[in-house]
Amino acid sequence: MADKENTKMEEEKEVDTREAEGENTQEEKTASEETGGEEKAETAGAEEEKEAAPAQEQEAAKDKDRKFFGKKKEKKDKKDEKIEELTDKLTRQMAEFDNYRKRTEKEKTGMYVVGAKDVVEKILPVVDNFERGLATAKDAEDPFVEGMNKIYKQFTTVLSDMGVSVIEAVGKEFDPNLHNAVMHVEDESVGENIIVEEFQKGYIYKDMVVRHSMVKVAN
Repeated sequence: MADKENTKMEEEKEVDTREAEGENTQEEKTASEETGGEEKAETAGAEEEKEAAPAQEQEAAKDKDRKFFGKKKEKKDKKDEKIEELTDKLTRQMAEFDNYRKRTEKEKTGMYVVGAKDVVEKILPVVDNFERGLATAKDAEDPFVEGMNKIYKQFTTVLSDMGVSVIEAVGKEFDPNLHNAVMHVEDESVGENIIVEEFQKGYIYKDMVVRHSMVKVAN
């Protein structure tokens, strides 16, 4: 009887021990699971932080690039505006200078032509006197007459080289821009408004009339 009671008590102790061991195992398992969960959570958080870090760095780099290129673009725009402003100013100045150069050249040419015309106009009476003197000479073989004739030809050659030419008159139709009619005559042998006689030669220097021809006009 006593042996049975002892055996029963030992069995009960073993059951209690097993239950206690099971509870401890369960607690250890639960603690282990909690610890593992925390470790997994920490690991996942670290991995998320690692994944987020490059993305943040890339975004920061993009922002930096945008700011850098934005500043560079803004600076380039100002430079381009300055270049355009200076180019426009230079173009205008070059155009003004070209107009000034053309205007001054035209004025210089006009002044030269007017000055040369005045000189030619003052020389023409000398030419007229040479012609009158040679017309009255009786002996063309006289050395003095020959010398005068050579000087006259040299004179007219120089005037021709300068651009001075004689206005054609006799036999031509009267032109008020070139001729100065001082006499009229009725002559059926010639046409209307035809010059029949020239009293004084007229001259043109380039495109300007230096002196009109003094003429007699028929009909």
